[in-house]
Amino acid sequence: MNDETALDSSLFSPPQTAGHTLPVRVAVDPVSLVVTECITVTSAMRKHARWAHSSVSAILGGGSNSNNKQTPISNRRDGKSRDAVGGLHVGGKEGDGEALASRWGLRGKKGKSMQDNPLMSAFARLRNDLKGCKDIRGFDTTALLHPFLQVIRSSSTSAPITSLALIAITKFLAYNIISRESPKLALGMQLLSSAITHCRFEATNSAADEIVLLRILKLMEGMISGPGGDILSDESVCEMMETGLSMCCQVRLSEVLRRSAEISMVTMCQTIFQRLKTLEVEAGEVPGALEATTKDDMDAVKMDPSVNGESAMASPAKERREQPISNGQGQDLDTPKDDIEGRSSTSATLNGSTVELPHLPDVEEDTEIKPYSLPSIRELFRVLVDLLDPHDGQHTDTMRVMALRIVDVALEVAGPSIANHPSLASLAKDTLCRHLFQLVRNENMAILNESLRVAGTLLSTCRSVLKLQQELFLSYLVACLHPRVDIPQEPGIDPSLYEGVPQAPRLGKPSTPQPTNSGRSTPVPVKDRQKLGLEGGNRKPDAREAMVENVGHLVRIPSFMVELFTNYDCEIDRSDLCMDLVGLLARSAFPDSATWSTTNVPPLCLDALLGFIQFIADRLDDEPVFEGYPDRAKLREQRSMKKVTIRGATKFNENPKGGIAFLASQGIIDDPNNPHSVVKFLKGTARIDKKVLGDYLSKKSNDELLNAFLDLFDFTGLRVDEALRQLLNSFRLPGESQLIERIVTVFSQKYCASDTPEGIKNNDAVYVLTYAIIMLNTDQHNPNVKSSNRMSYNDFARNLRGVNDGQDFPPDYLQEIYDSIRTREIILPEEHDNKHAYDHAWKELLLKTQDATDLTICKTNIFDADMFSATWRPVVATLTYVFLSASDDAVFSRVVTGFDQCAQIAAKYGLSDALDHIIYCLSTVSTLSSDTPPSINLNTEVQADDGDAKRSVMVSETAVRFGRDFKAQLATVVLFKVVTGHEATVRDGWVHLVRIMLNLFLNSLIPASFTSTEESIALTPIPLQSPAQVIERTERSNESGLFSAFTSYVSSFANDEPPEPSDQEIEYTLNTVDCVKACDFKTIFDNIKEMPLMSLKSVIASLLAQIPESSSPRVIVVKPDIHTPSPLRPNGTRSQSKKPIYDPCLVYILELATVLALRDSETVEHLGQQVANTLQMVIRDAAHVHSVVLSRAVYYLLLLLKASNDHDYIRAPVILHTISSFDEDLLKQSALPVLRGMFDCIQGPSGLRKEMATSPDFWVILRRLHLEVEVTPVVFDILENVITGSPSAITSDNYESAISLLNDFATAGSAGAVSEQRRDEALRRGRQQKEKPKQDEAVTRGVKAMTRVHQMTDRVPNFISQSQLDREKAWSAYWTPIFRALTTQSLNPCRAIRHQALTSLQRALLSPSLAYQPQSPTSTTTPSPSATDSESDHIWRTLFSTVLFPLINQLLRPEVYQSDPVGMSETRVQAATLLCKIFLHYLSQLAQWEGMLELWTTILQILDRLMHAGAGSPSSLNDTLEEAIPESLKNILLVMADGGYLLPPPPPPPPSASPVPDPQWNYDTRTPQQQKLWSETWLKLERFLPKLMPELFPEAAKRPPPKRRSVGSVSEGVRSEGKEGPVSPVGEERKGETGEKDGEREGNGRVDEKVVGDGEKSEGVRVEGAKVEEAKA
Repeated sequence: MNDETALDSSLFSPPQTAGHTLPVRVAVDPVSLVVTECITVTSAMRKHARWAHSSVSAILGGGSNSNNKQTPISNRRDGKSRDAVGGLHVGGKEGDGEALASRWGLRGKKGKSMQDNPLMSAFARLRNDLKGCKDIRGFDTTALLHPFLQVIRSSSTSAPITSLALIAITKFLAYNIISRESPKLALGMQLLSSAITHCRFEATNSAADEIVLLRILKLMEGMISGPGGDILSDESVCEMMETGLSMCCQVRLSEVLRRSAEISMVTMCQTIFQRLKTLEVEAGEVPGALEATTKDDMDAVKMDPSVNGESAMASPAKERREQPISNGQGQDLDTPKDDIEGRSSTSATLNGSTVELPHLPDVEEDTEIKPYSLPSIRELFRVLVDLLDPHDGQHTDTMRVMALRIVDVALEVAGPSIANHPSLASLAKDTLCRHLFQLVRNENMAILNESLRVAGTLLSTCRSVLKLQQELFLSYLVACLHPRVDIPQEPGIDPSLYEGVPQAPRLGKPSTPQPTNSGRSTPVPVKDRQKLGLEGGNRKPDAREAMVENVGHLVRIPSFMVELFTNYDCEIDRSDLCMDLVGLLARSAFPDSATWSTTNVPPLCLDALLGFIQFIADRLDDEPVFEGYPDRAKLREQRSMKKVTIRGATKFNENPKGGIAFLASQGIIDDPNNPHSVVKFLKGTARIDKKVLGDYLSKKSNDELLNAFLDLFDFTGLRVDEALRQLLNSFRLPGESQLIERIVTVFSQKYCASDTPEGIKNNDAVYVLTYAIIMLNTDQHNPNVKSSNRMSYNDFARNLRGVNDGQDFPPDYLQEIYDSIRTREIILPEEHDNKHAYDHAWKELLLKTQDATDLTICKTNIFDADMFSATWRPVVATLTYVFLSASDDAVFSRVVTGFDQCAQIAAKYGLSDALDHIIYCLSTVSTLSSDTPPSINLNTEVQADDGDAKRSVMVSETAVRFGRDFKAQLATVVLFKVVTGHEATVRDGWVHLVRIMLNLFLNSLIPASFTSTEESIALTPIPLQSPAQVIERTERSNESGLFSAFTSYVSSFANDEPPEPSDQEIEYTLNTVDCVKACDFKTIFDNIKEMPLMSLKSVIASLLAQIPESSSPRVIVVKPDIHTPSPLRPNGTRSQSKKPIYDPCLVYILELATVLALRDSETVEHLGQQVANTLQMVIRDAAHVHSVVLSRAVYYLLLLLKASNDHDYIRAPVILHTISSFDEDLLKQSALPVLRGMFDCIQGPSGLRKEMATSPDFWVILRRLHLEVEVTPVVFDILENVITGSPSAITSDNYESAISLLNDFATAGSAGAVSEQRRDEALRRGRQQKEKPKQDEAVTRGVKAMTRVHQMTDRVPNFISQSQLDREKAWSAYWTPIFRALTTQSLNPCRAIRHQALTSLQRALLSPSLAYQPQSPTSTTTPSPSATDSESDHIWRTLFSTVLFPLINQLLRPEVYQSDPVGMSETRVQAATLLCKIFLHYLSQLAQWEGMLELWTTILQILDRLMHAGAGSPSSLNDTLEEAIPESLKNILLVMADGGYLLPPPPPPPPSASPVPDPQWNYDTRTPQQQKLWSETWLKLERFLPKLMPELFPEAAKRPPPKRRSVGSVSEGVRSEGKEGPVSPVGEERKGETGEKDGEREGNGRVDEKVVGDGEKSEGVRVEGAKVEEAKA
């Protein structure tokens, strides 16, 4: 710091603190400056009448006595002077002129020299000493200050002279003339503080006098706050603080001076208490180190500021002023307190004035002056606290306000340090709190405001050691402020929205009932109890506002509410302060609280409440800190126990036995049969009614309890009355004397057992004395007894004569008892009155603080979850009410933020009930969560202009109403903002959200395609009800006005349509659309799909809860899709439609529930059953459900069936049976979704495929729907998937059903014949088609059906091998359906299907597994050696007599031929060729069959019929047939001949020499069968192809032909023997659909072209093992 500093000359400048003065360069020499100040003071003194004649040395700075030390002059008590606190005194006594002249060092009238005044000579000596000084900083500080201090302390100086001395010293300090390096600085500062605190001067005028006092204040402020302040001693600090406080308290001083003194005191106290922190650092971190180092000096300093000349303290007088300073530094000068009435100085002649020279203390130079420390700080704090005593009559309210302000500054600066030091903390915990909490009850607003401020600061800084005091203070505020009136019901506001707001605080103790007038206690009226502060009384509105502000100040401490919760709400014996404060703020935030307070209270409370939530929200992302804090689980257990304890205490107060039983059942009382366990609870619980307890203990049946109860007391060292008082603090004496006697008896025994005091003989003496004390207590304090009639001590002693075992009690003993009872009644603490009530309660509180733990400061977020869980209800209720009743945007903004923060907190800590209630409140305000569906009768779709584009909006009653309600829109936006991102925490709130979504969906405000992105839903978006009308706004007429509106209305009425929406209604609707868009439903739905399982359960439950429990779903009134006039009944009423009405909301619910249940395997397992049960409930009531609802419900159920294949809560047969039981119309209307669901299931797991495909209902459904044009493709796809899917779902059970259905599809394809014949006709007429015609889908399906039928042949061997039937029956069971379907479709009018059927039939007949029974499913080609002849006979008879022969017979029928005249001839050719191929293919097996000949003759007969069936047909078609049959026969005959089956007769023998042949010689070596076969073949062919045999066998033609016999017999035999597998007539077969021509040819017999005759081509069959030679003509 620079050597020179500046002094702030402004009296009211900001205070300086240590080390922070601003450096100022001094332009003059410091020594010259000091000399100048000396001259200035002495000049002023010379101008005073008293010092008008001074010696030359006073001017020149020297004199005859300049080198002599000053001789102290005694202070004079007379004369007129003013001390530092403004007292006026007499100073100066007249002397004779000679003495005056001699004193001034002048020559008198008689020529004698006059001595200088000692004050003047002191300045002369200082000037003389400074002559050789080079550096003023090395000059002795005491010598520099000595002359100025003499002036200040002298009562002979006037105010201006004193002021000049003060100015000089102030400059020395400010300019750093007196600095830290100055010698004897500490001593000099000590002398300076003593001088200015004992300053005396002559009174002149009030203004000049107060200037001196102001300068003293400023100098003291500079000394303490300046660089040298820390070297002042404890005594110096106390003296200066005492002086400052005295100025503040002097009523005779001006208001400005007192205020200035207060300002200076504030500044000095800031510095002094700030030093406490420095002292802590210097003392080290060891606890109590500072206390230990200063404990010996604690009582060395005392302060006693004066008030109007009298001591301001309760302690008497100032003896220390008359005693020397303890360190021997001199003697303090007292300021006389005698007031005088005049102000003028005494009259004196020019040379006759006397001077009162103060005696400066003699201080040894080596004496160490300790810097001020804890003693002076504590003393200052004590004095300030004592000034707050509300019962001290000397202290005015003004003084208390001043003291409160200074104490507030001290707490602001060093509150935590005060709490850390026991000597200071004890003052804060006891005296300060006791005075402060009483001042809070003061009606003076200045006192109230300051005391509340100090209380707030105290709790803000020292609350860690004020646990019980804080509870007392806050409980009082809650009791005063909490309104006891019901919340007014506002119109339009549901009272359930603010159910969580408490109507009364949760009191820590039950209200004590008014005691009966038993004479043993004095009843206190409620009004008086309120005045005492024991109950919340009626406070003025301004007082309430001040209290609310104080509560808000505390709540705005970030950790304050958490500390209340953990230290009070979670402790059994403490009040629920946190919940009470939140309840108070919540209730007072309601607008009606302004009626008994001020209009500022509701917003103040709302702000504090929102601040409470803000702090919790700010801590959400903080890292949790657990170390050093209570265990959360233990706190939760304590809270739970506290609830049980309160409930048990309440039960005890109503019924003691019942309460004890309840507490024992809850584990609070360990053993109800153990008296000690019971009384331990009863005594330790403050919530027990003391009157009930007294009555219960005094009962005869409870003697054990009474004894155990008294065992809990220790009466050692107590007088009888003191012991009795302690006992009766725990319960109230009953009213009956018999019960009192029982208690007194036990008390006497316990008292004597603990410690019988000297002078008391036995128990009986104690018993009588106790009764006497009770009677004395009643006599002294019963208001019904007159004062003159009250018992005196003598009366009391007289009544007890001889009762102490025949002796009297000691008189002193009885006197002490009498005085104690007379001055303080034995009564329950809550029944005290007057000042004793508070004092007694305070003593009880201090006793409890000895056992109470310190308050835990909670700078962590680990308790926020439990705290918010306990307090969210009133917060949310208040926010809702304010939201509904507010109109200011700022309020809306704060409330919206509060809702959002509450939601964040609830979601963070998983408090679903809180979030659910927030959702309920906001949804109620939104008006969209009504459980009654809105009416959509008037819904109108409007094409509205939206800038350059157009948008279609649905104008509805809901949209218009919502669009005009701003609060509802804001609530909705806030609601979904709250929900977004927190969906997983919501539980019951989904009920309201679902209702909102349903209402919005029903009015087209949210899209129906919210599941469009779901791959699991392959349906179109949910259809909505058609609007009543659709209006294009651009086509409106420009007409306007009343006529236009009237015309529109009349037109709408005539057409039974709603009126056209107005522009305002459209605008409201657009507002609604924008609001809904802002809610961002897409994000919410996306989040819902990602929620955990437990959260999804709530969504599913809420969705399904919207479906009525009755069997029939909810029915809503909607506009019919088509507006047709309803027919009138005869009575004129409209007929009621019995058809179910479509409910889109029901579909919405079912679809969303299904989508959520299908999310993954976990949701399918845990949620699928609930959804499936609901869906099954819907489809079981199909008769009452709309087809759209039913169809989609079935589809959703089938999706669940597919996904839940691993679970058994859905069975496919049950669902399929339910679907198959639908009536025909309903099934057709529901066909597409049903079949899509079935198709999805068929594509699912293999087990489900088989389970469905083997259900008869499955095939019933497909058969009933396969002819429906819209769903036929789906049915066929299902069928194909069943047949061709992997693994195959075709079993022996559904084998025939599948073939039958395929046959039906082929029959349905017969419609394609019409288009084929049209094309033929067009070609016949020469019309050329530009493009190849597209094949009909039905024909395509028919062709595919025939292909699938053939594919079924691969499964037949497996079915036969697994069948339980014998081989013959099994073969018929599995082959016959295939052949029946193929032969039936071989007659189909559609050529494509017919051709594919014949091709498939050929491939089936040529199948290697047909002619034999495989041994096992793995066998393929090797015939079974076990096949019997009967089995072979059955096979061949079936193939030909049941399949091929009936087929050709049907083809020969005219009606069959006419179905396709052009293509049927080709089919006949194909049939004939097929017959020949099959015969050739199985020739080797047929040759071994007995019926071979009959079969062959029948074939030839049929071919004969085919040759002649072409008569009358076009020549080209007939020629084809006549060419194909001979060629086929040629191949057969050649193969038969080559294989040795058809042998011509041998040539005749050569002519023998003997003219007579030998009858024994047979030249024909053929078997009879061969002969017969040749004969029959020749004869049959000769009939219709006479040239064929000679052509093939020319040698045989030269011989005689065989004899002709009847062929009919053979054919008849074949027909009669072919009784198995009868041929079905064509007319009985079902018509099929045309199919795509399949040219695929399969089988073991490959079709080759064989050149026959003159190069003509014919189809032949290459048979294994038979080589066909080329035939020659």
